[in-house]
Amino acid sequence: MALKEFKPITPSLRHLKIVNTEKKFKKNFPLKSHTHFKKNTGGRNNQGRITAFQKGGGHKKLYRKIDFDRQFTQGIVEQIEYDPNRTGYIGRIFNFKDNSHSYILAPKNFKVGDYVQSGMNASLKNGNSLPLSQVPIGFLIYNISISEGKKGKFARSAGTFGQLIQKNETHGRVQLPSGEHRLIPLMSTVSIGVVSNVNQKLVNLGKAGRSRWKNKRSSVRGVAMNPVDHPHGGGEGKTSGGRPSVTPWGKPTKGQPTSKYKKKRSYIILPYKKKS
Repeated sequence: MALKEFKPITPSLRHLKIVNTEKKFKKNFPLKSHTHFKKNTGGRNNQGRITAFQKGGGHKKLYRKIDFDRQFTQGIVEQIEYDPNRTGYIGRIFNFKDNSHSYILAPKNFKVGDYVQSGMNASLKNGNSLPLSQVPIGFLIYNISISEGKKGKFARSAGTFGQLIQKNETHGRVQLPSGEHRLIPLMSTVSIGVVSNVNQKLVNLGKAGRSRWKNKRSSVRGVAMNPVDHPHGGGEGKTSGGRPSVTPWGKPTKGQPTSKYKKKRSYIILPYKKKS
């Protein structure tokens, strides 16, 4: 599906680019048994304080229960659906084993009527789920779990994928979308292919209001706040903050590590490096 552009009859339409899904998702409604309402927190904690900035508002959404661990053995694709909670599309699967339905992350080129399998004996077909030990070196994979029996954690957003680089007796070396090389146990489950909606990275929302519909607020600088709200706040007139950049909680930012690398050193071979 190509991007849809609009004639600039209003300022908000001039730069608007969205993925054209008019024919793909016409009159598709989610399964009631696989949805539930999820209330937005607005970035507030149980005391009402803002702990996650740049969140708030947004349209009401029903959360779709996605099968990330892929326990069914064989099924058929009934529908490809839009999910407002994620950037990729989802597929409604009818499971032959127990005559039930489930939702899975849809890969690129997923079609209605396709057969999908999971398990040790699944074929190397687009959308199938199988242990990493059964995947040949060089294959593109998504929905990558980090241990046996756990649901997929990596490569779940639109257009993302990992690649199996090499294998030994117990682990496989996988390149993640960030460029990081990580050791994954061979009994961890992965799905074959690339996550759908690869044109998502080309989308331009066109106006701030469209971001607000998606529960995104604008970013406010710390130096524009009051001292009670941020360490950089306050001062007479415009100030530079008076100290090296810190978070609202006083921790150093800009160039500081965001996680403890020593804990992850056992299973990370090549850490992520920011592109210069």
